[in-house]
Amino acid sequence: MAIIKNAIIRYQALDRCFRNPGRRFYIDDLLEICNEAISELDPNSSGIKRRQLYDDITFMESSQGWNIPLERIKDGRKKYFRYEDLSFSINNQPINDLEAEQLKSAMMVLRRFKGMPQFEWINELLPKLDDTFKLSNHSDNIISFDRNEFLKGTEHLTPLFNAILYKQTLQITYQSFKSDTEQKIVFHPYHLKNYNNRWFLFGKSGSYENLTNLALDRIKDIKNSETQYLESSAIDFDEYFEDIIGVSKLLEEKPIKIELQATQKLAPYIKTKPLHGSQKTIIDSEDGYRFSIEVIPNFELEQLLLSYGEAIKILGPSNFKEKMKLRVITQLENFD
Repeated sequence: MAIIKNAIIRYQALDRCFRNPGRRFYIDDLLEICNEAISELDPNSSGIKRRQLYDDITFMESSQGWNIPLERIKDGRKKYFRYEDLSFSINNQPINDLEAEQLKSAMMVLRRFKGMPQFEWINELLPKLDDTFKLSNHSDNIISFDRNEFLKGTEHLTPLFNAILYKQTLQITYQSFKSDTEQKIVFHPYHLKNYNNRWFLFGKSGSYENLTNLALDRIKDIKNSETQYLESSAIDFDEYFEDIIGVSKLLEEKPIKIELQATQKLAPYIKTKPLHGSQKTIIDSEDGYRFSIEVIPNFELEQLLLSYGEAIKILGPSNFKEKMKLRVITQLENFD
């Protein structure tokens, strides 16, 4: 960051020199002034050399810089530098090509946040930027994120985000997949989490002590509640999710060590994208990649392991291995 700041300081110092009508600035003068400006910011800096100064001037004259109209006027054996038009300044110019490319790249990333909570301003900002800086000629879609634009419940993100931010208790009308009827829940919202392209709201429900979560796609309606908000200052959500894969957690459960073996073909994918942060290598050989994870077993973990099919083997513990074996046997009955 200091390098970027130093460059900006040098450009500004040179700009002031080039448009000063009362003094002639030779190369040694420019070097001295640039280094004085840098030393004001960083007294420990050794400054720059002539080569860097010439590079700075070349950049300012380029289309990536500001296309400055710079004169080199001979004065005996030396020459001094100034703008052809002394009213010119880099601060009065539109953004240069490099800045435009950087802005275009930022806009492409910002577009991915449209519809997310607290990002409604993007809908207004992007057209203004596009019109002001004429960026529409850069329409290639270079980057994308995994998302489902037709996912239900995303319309609740903004009100839920604001409720968490402003500590507002909610009355939520909710219908789980396990119930045929809706229920009204007084909910104290604390945290939003995205997992497997679905959103979940974490908080406390009514007088229930433990943390619970609601799937946003099962929320029917949200209203503010007059119930006093219960603070969540004691909950560290980074720590809360540390021992699980996904969102399901039974607080009374403790993490267990699960040993697994991936086939030689699957091994590179497991190594480069670990199943969990606790993943540790046990044996890496021609027979496959044997490793362990230490997590609280839950539905999401089971689904993840089943998704690898025959490419992954569960070695232990025995009770978890048997549970997964029964799931596979039950699944095979679907092929009868």
